[in-house]
Amino acid sequence: MRREHLLPTPDDTRALGAALAGVVRAGDLVVLVGPLGAGKTALTQGLGEALGVREPVTSPTFVISRVHRGGRLPLVHVDAYRLGGVADVDDLDLDASTEESVTVVEWGQGLVEQLADEHLEVRLDRRDDDVRTALLVPHGPGWEQRLDGPA
Repeated sequence: MRREHLLPTPDDTRALGAALAGVVRAGDLVVLVGPLGAGKTALTQGLGEALGVREPVTSPTFVISRVHRGGRLPLVHVDAYRLGGVADVDDLDLDASTEESVTVVEWGQGLVEQLADEHLEVRLDRRDDDVRTALLVPHGPGWEQRLDGPA
């Protein structure tokens, strides 16, 4: 799977999320990094749809965390924007559900990496022409192998 992506439309961002669904496994942590409007929720929507999640995937900004079941794997979708630090993440008790789920955390850089031995960081950005970009940054040999392998 390519590590750098140009995403001209929200559908392209959702398609990248769908492609990630082909490589994620139970226990995976995906940390989404990027400014407001960069496509974090759109990417998660594509991932959820490709996993077979039945209900709509929306931004969990005000509820902080949502669990979507019914797909190939449960999807835990977290918005860490309003969390003050690692202690707030611990209070969510996310590690109780990480082993059997794919956990996607928006705004989680520096807060949630301890939830898994390895994780995938997706750096999203929005250029001046409104085109989004994504850079997949694997942390750990398992993610390195999955991104470098056939997909």
